[in-house]
Amino acid sequence: MQQEDDLRGLAKVMEFMRAISIIFVVINIYWFCYYALREWGINISVVDKILLNFDRTAGLFGSILYTKLFAVVFLALSCLGTKGVKEEKITWPKIYVFLTIGFILFFMNWWILELPLPASATTGFYILTMAAGYLFLLVGGLWMSRLLKNNMFDDVFNTENESFMQETRLLQSEYSVNLPTKFWYKKKEWRGWINVVNPFRASIVLGTPGSGKSYAVVNQYIKQQIEKGFSMYVYDFKFV
Repeated sequence: MQQEDDLRGLAKVMEFMRAISIIFVVINIYWFCYYALREWGINISVVDKILLNFDRTAGLFGSILYTKLFAVVFLALSCLGTKGVKEEKITWPKIYVFLTIGFILFFMNWWILELPLPASATTGFYILTMAAGYLFLLVGGLWMSRLLKNNMFDDVFNTENESFMQETRLLQSEYSVNLPTKFWYKKKEWRGWINVVNPFRASIVLGTPGSGKSYAVVNQYIKQQIEKGFSMYVYDFKFV
């Protein structure tokens, strides 16, 4: 229950950051396309005063890139906390293409405002390219976050970190018992050996019923000791 609440809280934070990112995009359009928007009847005096104060105190609109950079930073932060299901169609080349197209459309469209066209036309093209670029960046960021998170959690049981190199040499002697093994190390399956070089020191095999103790160990002991010419007394003691 606590984990579900934490996930909901994280989702709300990510949505809030994305909303801030969109607000910066709208502010950029409102400031740098102000004359065209005023012709369209979009003019809010309260917003004008607030933006003028921001520009006077922080120089927020000293460059057309400042608000865009803030928008992309908050967009990236919102993508980091986004969860999703891994899709086979998502690949790094596709992500690079989307991010590149988004970067060009979002950041490199300033020259549209300087075209010798009516203000309404340049503003329309500017808004269109900026919105398209933002969507490309959003999709590319979501795909990147999803791919990175799924790659990080491919090894959910921590098998890779808990694996280690085991004995791969076959060490035989006139008394030894050698048990073949398979193990996983460095994303590769290896074949190795458990070499009981001195079985006279006693051996114990532990396992639940049906776990394969007789098949994997006991039968090998009997088979290999008989092959080496030893006689043995074998009994299967059952505690009742």
